[in-house]
Amino acid sequence: MKKKIFSLIFLKWLFVFSVWLTIFLGGTVVWAFLNLPETESIQITRQPSITFLDREGRILASFGDIYGQSISYEQLPQDLINAVIVTEDKRFFDHIGVDLRGIARAFFVNFKARRIIQGGSTITQQLAKNLFLTPERSITRKLHEVILSLWLEFRFSKEQILSIYLNRVYLGSGTYGVQAASEKYFNKKVEDLDLYESALIASLLKAPSKYNPISNPTLSQKRTKKVLRNMANNSLINLNDVENYRLISDSKKNISEPPKSSRYFVDWLLPRVRSYLGEINEDLIVRTTLDKELQRMAEESISSISKKFPSANQSAIVVLDLNGGVLAMVGGRDYGDSQFNRVTQAQRQPGSAFKLFVYLVALENGFLPDDKIEDSEVSVDDWSPENYKKEFLGDISISEAFSKSINTVAVKISESVGREEVIKKAKSLGIKSKLINSPSLALGTSEVNLLELTGAYNVLANGGNGVWTHGVRLIEDVDGNLLYLRKGFGPGRLLEENITFDMTRMLKETIKTGTGKNAKIGRPAAGKTGTSQSLRDAWFIGFSSDMVTGVWFGNDDDSPMRKITGGNAPAILWSDFMKKAHENKPISKLNENLTIKSDKIKKQNKTKNEENLFDKLIDNLFR
Repeated sequence: MKKKIFSLIFLKWLFVFSVWLTIFLGGTVVWAFLNLPETESIQITRQPSITFLDREGRILASFGDIYGQSISYEQLPQDLINAVIVTEDKRFFDHIGVDLRGIARAFFVNFKARRIIQGGSTITQQLAKNLFLTPERSITRKLHEVILSLWLEFRFSKEQILSIYLNRVYLGSGTYGVQAASEKYFNKKVEDLDLYESALIASLLKAPSKYNPISNPTLSQKRTKKVLRNMANNSLINLNDVENYRLISDSKKNISEPPKSSRYFVDWLLPRVRSYLGEINEDLIVRTTLDKELQRMAEESISSISKKFPSANQSAIVVLDLNGGVLAMVGGRDYGDSQFNRVTQAQRQPGSAFKLFVYLVALENGFLPDDKIEDSEVSVDDWSPENYKKEFLGDISISEAFSKSINTVAVKISESVGREEVIKKAKSLGIKSKLINSPSLALGTSEVNLLELTGAYNVLANGGNGVWTHGVRLIEDVDGNLLYLRKGFGPGRLLEENITFDMTRMLKETIKTGTGKNAKIGRPAAGKTGTSQSLRDAWFIGFSSDMVTGVWFGNDDDSPMRKITGGNAPAILWSDFMKKAHENKPISKLNENLTIKSDKIKKQNKTKNEENLFDKLIDNLFR
């Protein structure tokens, strides 16, 4: 009897507890429903992103959060779908948005381990949290997450939920969505991902920064292997398909981080992008002229060659195509140590590399490469320049004086044709820096930067046609709408064909027999060395039929170097890079399109037979 009464009392209070529990839970659910966040529209507040691509469409750098284009379920590779499901939510296609079995399993595992090592959230719950909720940890947020998950399951199909999730999930390196991650890590569309690449992207879902294949390749490979094993254990792949994971090493080669030095180029372009478009309110894709592989070669050449010349703490290199596009730009030995760009920001004395403009004016005034001039002492306004070897060679041809970089001859020519004309010629070929009208102008004592000087030599490489140095080809939004397109590459012809032909011949002779012997690359090339006063700066600027490259060595504090001239360190670095860059290119002559008209040749021959105008000018000036 007492047992029966006890049972009745127990049932009574159990009923009362159940009623109150139902009321409490019901009230909580109603309250949660009434306080749900807005679900009518999904908006994400963030700074617009700018992604820089090289000439082949490979990512160089990105700023802001990068969201890839939306990918439908049908576009997702089956291996990627399987890798994500087995990693994040094995019962995704079976549960209703909340996996009670998964929650119970996670609770048991965590209780047994006495710490949280497994979560019970489904993909749908993660999507609900990412779309509508904050990261706060609270019962209210968890209730909202459950309710919104049920709503998502009611509103969308499983396929739609998975594609929305994969289009918005963060996958490291500033990328959101599998399309952005695929392009960032593998430089390919998500549809083209192979098995290993699919597993790698799925491995990032747990901890994007920790398993980032660029910053943590070893951890990434270990985590990716685990995903592949899980796929095999769940009969989603056959271990034989993985070929004992040999494909891991092959796929790993595809994960290509841009050379760190490419940031010099990107930093140079950023203000230009803003000047082209004004205020930026949308995600941008900037397609540039840079070649990622040439950039890597340039970086490697600076790293290896510079070590051999320790008295110079800095060096820089810039490479231009014949349209004026920057193919490579390394503004210093280590971007991490110094972001100062010695290609575009450093103003240094070019030394004899500036003599190009002096001799161009001479050629335009009727002087010929084979004309003779005396290498002898000269004084202008109580200033007497010296040659590098502190000796005089007597009568010497214009061409030989240029190739051997004879200072006295350059000064004689400059004074003869007029410094103003030399300055005017330099400006017309693209020198924007201030040039001082002094007797030492001919010896390159006015400071210029490496980019503008290399651009001036590009006029010769183009057969006398001017080009505008640039780095942006076009700018578009993420949907492919064109926002900016570069039009035109230069101002047209700046040098006559016969002048270009003779000047190029003299530049070739500089490499063949003159101060630039160390710059030989086994194919036609032309260039000029430059060394400033007290060995503070050393340069080599030259070109082939494919590209123009400028190199500089020096110290940031402008202190002298030891035994470094334009003919050794810069010429050696120039040669090292150019040999690599031309490895698979056919050999072709310089300025093959130039044809010297017969009337010009006759005019030149006539000039030779006449009394030498040049000697007359020199005699009048210095007697």
